[in-house]
Amino acid sequence: MARLRIGIVGANAERGWARDAHLRAIRAIPDLEIAAVSARTQTIADQAATLFGAASAYDDSHALAHDPQIDIVAVTVKVPEHRAIVMAAIAAGKHVYCEWPLGRDLAETQEMADAARAAGVHVAIGLQGANAWAVRHAAALLGEGVIGRPLSLRVVSPTAGWGAASPANYAYLQDKANGATLSTIAGGHTLAAIEAVIGSYAEVGARASILTDTMTIMGTQESVARTCADHLLVFGQHASGCVSSMEIIGGVTDVPFQFDLRGDKGSVKITGDHPGGYQVAELTVTTSPPAAPQPAPVVAGVRTPSTNVAELWARFANDISTGTRTVPDFDRAVRLTRLLDAIDVSSDQGRVISLEIV
Repeated sequence: MARLRIGIVGANAERGWARDAHLRAIRAIPDLEIAAVSARTQTIADQAATLFGAASAYDDSHALAHDPQIDIVAVTVKVPEHRAIVMAAIAAGKHVYCEWPLGRDLAETQEMADAARAAGVHVAIGLQGANAWAVRHAAALLGEGVIGRPLSLRVVSPTAGWGAASPANYAYLQDKANGATLSTIAGGHTLAAIEAVIGSYAEVGARASILTDTMTIMGTQESVARTCADHLLVFGQHASGCVSSMEIIGGVTDVPFQFDLRGDKGSVKITGDHPGGYQVAELTVTTSPPAAPQPAPVVAGVRTPSTNVAELWARFANDISTGTRTVPDFDRAVRLTRLLDAIDVSSDQGRVISLEIV
């Protein structure tokens, strides 16, 4: 079977998520190859093509999307640029892997999901943490009744982002209007894991806070106003009846990720430690009653920050080859965006929000 050919939008030889995570992940999967890259200038694209081993380099992402030698477009640029590239790729009949968050708001996200569904292409949203082997294993253990009926869940999810100082290329993350915030990124990834294990929220209450209202750009005296939360508290009840609490802490690197689920017959925990957030970490599951050991990753030998990305790429490639649809898709992105919108309303209005159960 011919390998699926990927075009990476937002490739850069010097920095970025495509270089740091996707490159090693894709190289570890025999069914995939990087055939093209694009960047904001031809010079950057040419440099990236050399590092990524791509045959083609573009300074126009739309040209990459229409390249007949490309099967999958991987969108790894800033969130405000997602919609135009994703829509162009879908119109060109390409499969699409897009980083989370999919859009700046629900309207953009819904538009892309509708377009993908109408075109019949395969799409994946980059919720690699919810796809991590540890998270899927914990969900399987719950399904097997290892801890009985789930009663309560406590999650603490720290990230180095949204602290007092950050690199210049993270300045746009401080503006809520850009859609890439502590709530959507760290919060969205963590909410996806919670729902993957214990099911959909039935209701939520939240408090989103700006504890530090400016961010200093590292190496300079320049400050950027912060209009998005740098701390998020969410409590809720799930369709199963389980209750949960989640704390997202910005600017913290000395607290590990904690996922402590108690059932009426025991408990299950997921732990990890990575400054980029739990979705980047190699996660470990432990249980209080005896249980099956955590499986090894499908893609062996790939370490952080590529490990969970590699698992998602492997499943996505298999979906395309076999016609199955197992990975988190754009409809999942719509549901998660609606949940985040409900959290915003709860925080703004100080009330619990009931949700449609899916």
